[in-house]
Amino acid sequence: MHITWYGQSCFKIVFQGQKKSHQRSSLMIDPFGKEVGLKLPKQEVDILLITHEHADHNNREVAKKDTFVIDSPGEYELRGIFMQGIPSFHDKKKGKERGKNTIYTIESEDVRVCHLGDFGQDELTDEQLKDIGEIDVLMIPVGGVYTINSQEATKIISQVEPRIVIPMHYQIPGLKVKLSDLGHFLKAIGEKKAVPEEKIVVQKKNLTTGEMRVVPLSPQSKNA
Repeated sequence: MHITWYGQSCFKIVFQGQKKSHQRSSLMIDPFGKEVGLKLPKQEVDILLITHEHADHNNREVAKKDTFVIDSPGEYELRGIFMQGIPSFHDKKKGKERGKNTIYTIESEDVRVCHLGDFGQDELTDEQLKDIGEIDVLMIPVGGVYTINSQEATKIISQVEPRIVIPMHYQIPGLKVKLSDLGHFLKAIGEKKAVPEEKIVVQKKNLTTGEMRVVPLSPQSKNA
């Protein structure tokens, strides 16, 4: 699978199709509206995942009309892609401040991805960890203010123990929301050599059980 990042929590994943019966497919998570200061081009994607109904995560208009939209917890399967939405909270007060959030796990091509959305809890519960399971790629917010911050993110990462960590929801040029930047997270997790990449290609055969990798991505959006 190929993973690209557009800023905030918006990712696009392209699946090559592991079996002959599984055609090439694409999925987007949490597309944002232009009011955040970034411009997201129209997308030709088969599946759209929405973690919660805030304007920087729920721009359904960016996708084509026949895109299959998932915006709530549950188990889903489409085009050889297995997805599970796991209930969580946007804040530390069980949703009283910012409401609910859906964590998604996405599995295809023998690779398992977890997108935490705007996760705001102090930590993952035992039930959430059980549902999340063993993860190859973890997409985690690190910018604080509206989600967990860099220090809190390192705690969540230690709970999940993924093979690859992709930070998201932090300050980038053009973003109107003021968040902590990537440098704070890299310092908190003790990563000094991580350089943002245009995209990441993930294959099961290339994943090892050795040291975890932090892979920041360069946003593919433009200023609005």
